[in-house]
Amino acid sequence: MKSELDVQFKPAQYRNVLLAKKSELLAELGAQFPRAVEPGRVADEDQVPFAHDEFISLQIERLTYCTLKEIDAALDRMNAGDYGVCAACGEAISPRRLAAIPWALNCIQCQEHHGHVVEELDARAA
Repeated sequence: MKSELDVQFKPAQYRNVLLAKKSELLAELGAQFPRAVEPGRVADEDQVPFAHDEFISLQIERLTYCTLKEIDAALDRMNAGDYGVCAACGEAISPRRLAAIPWALNCIQCQEHHGHVVEELDARAA
């Protein structure tokens, strides 16, 4: 009898999804977004909105780069034969999770545990 993972887990399909997402993100990074103001002197009244727009753009780029790194790591795991296995507990990552987040490193339980630990550390730091 095949398990749920054996029936639904098709590495070639996940590889295609990962490569498509990687191409999409690289295209986004390569796109030239029009700047609100040309580099140079910015009027005093425009500095705050300009800085805010720059901050948002940099945050989006940072998140895109992080996702690209996670996708590359997932492709590396796939090449090593470790794709679909939770890095924390070693159990299989559910096909539903991989369908939603094909670059997932951890199963839902371990990811939730990690999230709670981060929240606790943030609370202590505040």
